[in-house]
Amino acid sequence: MFLQRWHIEVQVRKAVDAFLCGCALWLAHSIRAHPSINSTGLIPEFAPYAWLLAVVVPLGPVALEFEGYYQRRVFSSKSGRFFQSIRAAVWISLAILLAAFLRKAEVARGLIFIFFGVLVLFLWIKEELILRWQQGHFGRKASKKRLILLCGGSEGGTADSGNLERTLGLRHFAGIEVVATLDVRKITPDELAGQLHKTSANAVVVSPRHAPFSVIEQAIQVCELEGVDVWLMADFFQTRISQTSADELNGHPVLVFSSGPGASWQGVGKGLMDRVGSLLILIAASPIMALAAIAVRIDSKGPIFFRQQRAGLNGHPFRMLKFRTMVTNAEQLKQELACLNEMSGPVFKVTNDPRVTPVGRFLRKWSVDELPQLWNVFLGDMSLVGPRPLPVDEVARFDDPAHRRRLSVKPGLTCLWQVSGRNNVRDFKEWVRLDLEYIDNWSLWLDVRILLRTVPAVFTGAGAR
Repeated sequence: MFLQRWHIEVQVRKAVDAFLCGCALWLAHSIRAHPSINSTGLIPEFAPYAWLLAVVVPLGPVALEFEGYYQRRVFSSKSGRFFQSIRAAVWISLAILLAAFLRKAEVARGLIFIFFGVLVLFLWIKEELILRWQQGHFGRKASKKRLILLCGGSEGGTADSGNLERTLGLRHFAGIEVVATLDVRKITPDELAGQLHKTSANAVVVSPRHAPFSVIEQAIQVCELEGVDVWLMADFFQTRISQTSADELNGHPVLVFSSGPGASWQGVGKGLMDRVGSLLILIAASPIMALAAIAVRIDSKGPIFFRQQRAGLNGHPFRMLKFRTMVTNAEQLKQELACLNEMSGPVFKVTNDPRVTPVGRFLRKWSVDELPQLWNVFLGDMSLVGPRPLPVDEVARFDDPAHRRRLSVKPGLTCLWQVSGRNNVRDFKEWVRLDLEYIDNWSLWLDVRILLRTVPAVFTGAGAR
């Protein structure tokens, strides 16, 4: 019930936000063209900029969706929504610049800056008005829902209805009224039906916990006959990391416990950024790669490229490409250098590795040896940003099963570990901690920030080995 209503509200809000984007563009033009601002003293027509409406109107809701603007919980902070609107306005402003460049049209910078500020202001005013309406008398009356809480008891056999209400925080939510809290193990189907008649409840929240599933099934059947919605909480399994969501598999409802980033518009944006970005960089860096290939060939005997099986998404192996920076028998010499390993755990790292060739040392310093991996990114085996891919044999030596969670996303060219100073990370557990921090806090903006931090690290040769 709430989910369906929320979907409808989201569609309405998207339409309103699209309209506000168009209004913001028109108002930005009007402000900039005002005689007190415009040096010519004339008010130019909006017609030359009307084509931008085809950019900002459909893109507005998409950019807001990118930032999770419509994926709200019952309680969400004003500051969170405000910063989401700012980031979305940045994306739209960049899209205006890109569209103007492709169309070879002149768009005043002042117009874009004013549009940015007006759009953020419009979105903030809209949210304030919605919040005021929801907190007002008519808003509370329209959204008021009467709930019955059915708890399944604790492990010791005691009821926990009060704890359930406090856990959900329903006492502080003006749109919900808890009309009864009952122990599902002790109430009969007839008694539950009587409570539904007495309270005129809109929905029943069931927390199974340690109640038998046969009892839960009886309660659901009663609500089904009464035409009352049931919200079944997924608290019968205690998880520490996974996020729970509802989905369907070939028409069958399922609960999904996911410990990695789920499907989202930001995920679509990441995939698009990977494919387009890798292709553009490959084209731009092709002269450098050609010179590097010639240098590797002249420097030492052996193939130009180094190919190795690395662990990809969920550990699925793929063949990673790099420019060869070591002697051809490097893998055989690795056993002799095992005592020099500076990294704890299954990973092998040595400063001033004697297996590295002179040209290879130069390529590593400026990260040129990594450029062929852009082809892996374009093929979809890797991402521009993500945990660095490890050799399959090193992954097989993981001594902590929790370390495998770093395989829950695609490996990347750069990551938090690299931009945090590769020479300073000696403990593999710290390396994994940074990777898991990236996974747990992932967003498209985090990828952009990591990429921006990677650029100076590459051009200065900082942190490379």
